Amino acid sequence: MKNILCLVLFLTGFTTAYAQTEKPANKTVGDNFEKFFNADDVQGIFDMYSPATAVALPLPKTTEFIKGLRAQMGKISKREFVGYTNSYATYKTTFEKGILALRLSVDNEGKVNGMFAGPYVDNSGPKLERNTTKLSLPFKGEWFVVWGGDTKEQNYHVESRAQKNAFDLLIKGQTGKSFKTDGKTNEDFYAFGQPILAPSAGEVVLVVDGVKDNKPGKMNPIYVPGNTVVIKTAANEYLFFAHFKQNTIKVKQGDVVKTGTTLGLCGNSGNSSEPHLHFHIQNLEDMTEATGVKSYFDNIVVSGQPKTDYSPVQNELIRNKEK
Repeated sequence: MKNILCLVLFLTGFTTAYAQTEKPANKTVGDNFEKFFNADDVQGIFDMYSPATAVALPLPKTTEFIKGLRAQMGKISKREFVGYTNSYATYKTTFEKGILALRLSVDNEGKVNGMFAGPYVDNSGPKLERNTTKLSLPFKGEWFVVWGGDTKEQNYHVESRAQKNAFDLLIKGQTGKSFKTDGKTNEDFYAFGQPILAPSAGEVVLVVDGVKDNKPGKMNPIYVPGNTVVIKTAANEYLFFAHFKQNTIKVKQGDVVKTGTTLGLCGNSGNSSEPHLHFHIQNLEDMTEATGVKSYFDNIVVSGQPKTDYSPVQNELIRNKEK
């Protein structure tokens, strides 16, 4: 089958969560897209575009894409909402001649600001409920759990398939604040520049470095995780670390690391408003296809109490138990 790909990307409205309930605006756009597509009404599809999309994908290009897609795949016979990847609603779309992934992004005005059609990949992946690899906490000292747990109140990540068991972690001072003075610079935050460590042995399968650190209070939604390291354990668990400080990652793809190896320094890159560590486990390397795995840590101290094989929750202070 010839590759079908059309992507229009405007990053306004990107989020870190991947809600799994179809929003009304996306449903309306999806229903209308299917209706206009099956009626060969290219103008109807074009009229759903945001102004920026209309410039990037003018009517002649839209016509070429839609007519080419219809000629190759036929009409849409079934469309099933799968979930969100950033701002894109993904649909498993059955055409007369095959199945594709249709992704549509909608801005705050209900207009299409992104569109993609390409091969549909079954995102189920291997079923992993939790890690079997023994993990230590990936840092020195005591850190605070900003987001963590199984409920939406404890952890906004639960709405994301890949990040549903994620943690956001930072350091608080004696006053209970995460910064020393006014919090206007990254250097003022206790977590900024702190070493991030490998919590187990494994192979480094992904490294992203060079993303600039944000000014506190501002975020970079273009590359949501910022500077990133992913480690694959012997049990095929993918340990995902995000928001490293620019140009501080000390490992490269293909490296084999041991527990305690310094991966890099904590930063404020990506979709991050202040220096912190984002950590989660997933069942596949690609976050857009993966499912989150619940993380349990071995021999840690939680708000002063020793715990073994424990998954922290919001507002707890956590550190590794001294050997």
